Amino acid sequence: MTPRPTPLDFQTEIRRAAEALSKGGVFAIPTDTLYGLAADALNPDALDRVYAAKGRPADMPLPVLVSGWEQSLQVATVSSEIEVLARRLAEAYWPGSLTMVLPAAPGLPQRLTAGRDTVAVRMPNHPVPWALADALGRPITGTSANRSGEPDITDPDELRRVLAPRVDGIIVSGPKPVGGASTIVAVSGDGIRLLREGVLPYERVRATLETLGLVE
Repeated sequence: MTPRPTPLDFQTEIRRAAEALSKGGVFAIPTDTLYGLAADALNPDALDRVYAAKGRPADMPLPVLVSGWEQSLQVATVSSEIEVLARRLAEAYWPGSLTMVLPAAPGLPQRLTAGRDTVAVRMPNHPVPWALADALGRPITGTSANRSGEPDITDPDELRRVLAPRVDGIIVSGPKPVGGASTIVAVSGDGIRLLREGVLPYERVRATLETLGLVE
């Protein structure tokens, strides 16, 4: 679960983007699955800009990207029972295509959770969001970089055409997104529950915990 070093050829881009995000900016960035909209997940004004850029309905929470398990604890508050499960899953599948829905930490911006008591967290298998969250020192948003209800964007030129007027910058360095949604599981003291099956088979995720005797 240790991120690979950020390639030298886009460290400057990361520094500039992190500085912009620290001031409430929004950047379009690549992830392992899709291009995403990155903003400081703890800045309400920045979250307003993400919703505006996407035309996102107000009742839809924003997923969060982190640089590792410890950073996820800035947005989630977990009991010892939940932490045992979540850490095992993070060790097995982060960085990667597993999103965990965890109890939200108190005081999170309403825009982040859409008023819910949970938050969706993932460490993507891509150096740009790792490095950006690490440089910012806080989790970032990871919602897809497209207008709500429109097809996902996988082409950098299309990304620029659609979003350049609505964001402070665009990073296209690093591996190109390969498409495909992450698998989402809710983690509670009772175990795990599938919310959306993506590229990572849910049975594989569950088998990991069963092998360890953590779920039946």
